[in-house]
Amino acid sequence: MKFLAQPPRFLFFTGKGGVGKTSLACASAIFLAGEGKRVLLVSTDPASNVGQVFGVAIGNRITGIEAVARLAAIEIDPQAAAQAYRERIVGPVRGLLPEPIVKGIEEQLSGACTTEIAAFDEFTDLLTDKNLDADYDHIVFDTAPTGHTIRLLQLPGAWSGFLEEGKGDASCLGPLAGLEKQRTQYRAALDALADPQLTRMVLVARAQASTLREAARTHAELDAIGLSRQYLVINGVLPAAEAGHDPLAAAICGRESAALAAIPDVLNAMPCDQVPLKPFNVVGLDALHALFSDTASPMSDVDAGPFEFAAPGLAALVDRIAADGHGLVMLMGKGGVGKTTMAAALAVALAQRGLPVHLTTSDPAGHLAETLDGSLGSLTVSRIDPHAETERYREHVMRTKGAQLDAQGRALLEEDLRSPCTEEIAVFQAFSRVIREAGKKFVVLDTAPTGHTLLLLDATGAYHREVARQMGDKTMRYVTPMMQLQDPTQTKVLLVTLAETTPVLEAAGLQADLRRAGIEPWAWIVNNSVAAAQPRSPLLRQRARNELREIDTVARLHARRYAVVPLLETEPVGLGRLLELVGQHEEKNAI
Repeated sequence: MKFLAQPPRFLFFTGKGGVGKTSLACASAIFLAGEGKRVLLVSTDPASNVGQVFGVAIGNRITGIEAVARLAAIEIDPQAAAQAYRERIVGPVRGLLPEPIVKGIEEQLSGACTTEIAAFDEFTDLLTDKNLDADYDHIVFDTAPTGHTIRLLQLPGAWSGFLEEGKGDASCLGPLAGLEKQRTQYRAALDALADPQLTRMVLVARAQASTLREAARTHAELDAIGLSRQYLVINGVLPAAEAGHDPLAAAICGRESAALAAIPDVLNAMPCDQVPLKPFNVVGLDALHALFSDTASPMSDVDAGPFEFAAPGLAALVDRIAADGHGLVMLMGKGGVGKTTMAAALAVALAQRGLPVHLTTSDPAGHLAETLDGSLGSLTVSRIDPHAETERYREHVMRTKGAQLDAQGRALLEEDLRSPCTEEIAVFQAFSRVIREAGKKFVVLDTAPTGHTLLLLDATGAYHREVARQMGDKTMRYVTPMMQLQDPTQTKVLLVTLAETTPVLEAAGLQADLRRAGIEPWAWIVNNSVAAAQPRSPLLRQRARNELREIDTVARLHARRYAVVPLLETEPVGLGRLLELVGQHEEKNAI
């Protein structure tokens, strides 16, 4: 493995949810310990399952892994860190400021940026603590800070005063008001991150176009701020030998080969390793040892015999949605789970019933819109350009809020406007222009804002205040987009996930955010299920069996109603293939 050759002191694993960062970080820590090195494994992942992977309780303290000599681990609880972080800021003003202002501050501090910065506040000690030098040769981090967070920490100035003076109304600068570490310590930590003799960034991806594009963006973002020593690991590549067992395995191999052949140029220049897909869950020491070996699997985990799989298909959800005749349908979920495909499939299925449907998407790849255009008389398709909408929003904010700021304030505001929240807000404003159509037809929204962004919009009162101002007559009734999203008779929110541990945990976190915003998800969709595809490949059959636990978790613990959509042999692009996704009614088959 190139990324483990002559490793520096710090190794950071980063990538989208579900690509296998935790598994690779744990296996790397075991490998280094096996080489005689003293290793500390650190997780800052909100959906961390490091303890589960090792089968021991770890928590927020350095814990020795008894079964692995020279290895210790610690799980920084980002939620607990973020809560303590928020309380340091909000506690002193609670009871002194009006409650709406306090709630607004709390919401500014409720998003992913707060969690990430609070976690960085915690592991800064691990980057700069000289006492650890004597105890550990390597510190391996599961989940690295994003380029946006690092840029924020590099900015000079008093963020606290900037916000307290009401200049920012910011979505991601708020978390910085609570930083209490000495600036010299942060500078030392950032210098360590940028030093290739001390730090190596390992970008984890899958052999899929979407995750490779995300890896390319991450590479460019980190490279721009001086973190140039990066390695690429493409995880979970289906072995070519499986292609001869059934058409599904052959199709997956073909798709992965095509994605790797079209890998972005910036990734081609990086040192790269491929880790083959394993038939077993990467949980426990045997599995972790086998991840980097040629061993097929821990034999105790292999059972490729037939088993029964039963789950509701997407058609049942479509039937219930269609019964309303019109309404707003929002598809939400983390990147890479197939929101755009699910939105298109639902829109086509509703339109095929003769119902008027407007599908609008902010998907940068417009191939679905091009495929669907004119395919059904009752279906209209529009695409919102996220880049154009975001630039328009940034220009507006800098022209209005930024006009009275000094140079430092404008620099802070400009950095805040580079956050993911900015794009979500800008795109949501564009989406809101078509939401009103849902009173007469179905409007299907793809790539919706997160619960944090919706709460931020509501907490600042931007839409409500603007509508009230424009209405003038306070006796008149009005409905804002936020109010419509909170009304279950008008809006159905569908969460899209995969039958894997991290995506399910992330979807559950998104559901909690939405509930805080007064929005109750209507259903979950488990997409790209191998179990529902009924494979014949031995490796895929074992993968299918492993999915059952995650599907059961969704059904029992998270979803009011759900559907499982199979992984198809062909990419679900075009009318016929999208309808094939919807055509899976409840089935019970031995596979």
